[in-house]
Amino acid sequence: VRNSRPVLELTFLAASMTFLSFAVLTFLPIFAKQIFHKEAGTFSMLMAVSGIGSVIGALSVASRNKTRHMAKVTLIVQAISGVLIVSFAWSRILWLSGLLLFLNGAALMICFSSITSLIQLITTNELRGRVMSIYMVAFRGGMPLGSLISGYFASRIGAPIVLTVNGILLTCVAFYFMARSKGLRGL
Repeated sequence: VRNSRPVLELTFLAASMTFLSFAVLTFLPIFAKQIFHKEAGTFSMLMAVSGIGSVIGALSVASRNKTRHMAKVTLIVQAISGVLIVSFAWSRILWLSGLLLFLNGAALMICFSSITSLIQLITTNELRGRVMSIYMVAFRGGMPLGSLISGYFASRIGAPIVLTVNGILLTCVAFYFMARSKGLRGL
């Protein structure tokens, strides 16, 4: 992983995505209760809408037969996801928040599926198992660590501000890789 710049960059990209984006789902109970002044039914609806978006995103990736420019498309979708997270953080209209969560769920699944596919496509057969194990540690490790740190800051400054920062950082990471990454340009 260390010796392959594209694999290293994709692993970092996956870790940063899970670190910064999963706080949205972690904070849904806060938004349901404190922002929308609703109960468990609203939380369940918001979670379901995000899940439906994820299914649609996964199906859209599965239906694509071309892998050309997959990294570029992934970075664009990641930047859009960051904007969706910021928009959700400040939305006070329930149906709009549901729509934003649906779109973000689709965007996240497109990114996750595409990054995982790219890692597997560019890794040689004899190294694929080892590379995927490192990738999965980064990918899966970002979720709880990001939620833990975001949760700490949310208790201090509020969930909308934390999600705003996370969304901005997610978009900045995407723009950085679009501008600077030589390793991802050809993928």
